[in-house]
Amino acid sequence: MTRPARALIDLDALRHNYALARRLHGGQVMAVLKANGYGHGSIACARALQGLADGYAVAFMQEASLLRMAGIDGPILVLEGAFSDDDAQEAARHDCALVVHSDVQIEMLQRLRDTRPLQVWLKVDSGMHRAGFTPAQVEWAHARLRALPAVGEIGFMTHFARADEPASDMTTAQVACFDAAVGALPGPRSLCNSAGIVGWSPARRDWGRAGIMLYGSDPGGMLPREGEDALRAVMTLQSEIFAVRTLPAGEPVGYGARDVTRRDTRVGLIAMGYADGYPRNAPAGTPVAVDGQLAPLFGRVSMDMMTVDLTDLPQAGVGSKVELWGAQVPVDRVAEAAGMISYELLCNVKRVAFSYVSSDAPVAAASAARGQHALA
Repeated sequence: MTRPARALIDLDALRHNYALARRLHGGQVMAVLKANGYGHGSIACARALQGLADGYAVAFMQEASLLRMAGIDGPILVLEGAFSDDDAQEAARHDCALVVHSDVQIEMLQRLRDTRPLQVWLKVDSGMHRAGFTPAQVEWAHARLRALPAVGEIGFMTHFARADEPASDMTTAQVACFDAAVGALPGPRSLCNSAGIVGWSPARRDWGRAGIMLYGSDPGGMLPREGEDALRAVMTLQSEIFAVRTLPAGEPVGYGARDVTRRDTRVGLIAMGYADGYPRNAPAGTPVAVDGQLAPLFGRVSMDMMTVDLTDLPQAGVGSKVELWGAQVPVDRVAEAAGMISYELLCNVKRVAFSYVSSDAPVAAASAARGQHALA
């Protein structure tokens, strides 16, 4: 019998979330597919968005090449830019745009020969201080890029550090810094990540970059939870109860004997553990849905299994369906309980079967492992 742990990927929900991002932003929006589509399968997600997305964004050139080799067309932006001359050459070969955030990357483009001009995005460090040219360097970097035969259109971008914090004034300061640095230089602008798209209308410019919101996670909790302006869960992490036992009061459950029963307790064993990507540090009380009813996690999550208190669900038993996160148990809720962020949980899912569901095709793709679904 096949182990019941799986990740169900709802491609209709992905398309809904992209359409919402585009409606909120008002301009063009890149679908960010880095980290294998935030753990959802970059190729399957790109295919689902073909004809809808204005373009795509990935972290590094190998991710872009995988999409091109899978037949994905349309603009692709490489967010980390080139790491080597070979990367720059490959970007030209696959017609991908590159972010340029250092003089070393300008020199790579200077050495590029016999290629069609590349679109580049000059990254401005507006305050996050992770990557990018300082405001004082922007005109200098732009002039250097403009002089290169290998460079075509030049856009300008930045990245927000605290856009998921509505009460912070840092995003307002970053927008002002970016505008002052770029001034009247020609070219498209891209400021908004997911949190910027959702919560910072003054920052919405030519291109948005929709990442985590594509996959149903609301950065900063700023969107409604129901209706057309609500995000929809794309990944449902599922499994089943495969054993049940009843323990008297005063008995420990799981590693470290962290949780001790306070009453006669029915404990269900779920085929899911931290090796599959469920967080080991999720505390007792973290909700799971068993046959559609919420039940609390009880006992420490182990590598392959986890336990849940079924005492208040007398109908639940062996074979009961379990949702670890999805439409009923938001991934943001699990992440908060575990002291993590949804990005970590989604990117860490592995070892489970992946199934892709769409109204266009009931099962678009299915595979048994994360490495396989990356190439599905």
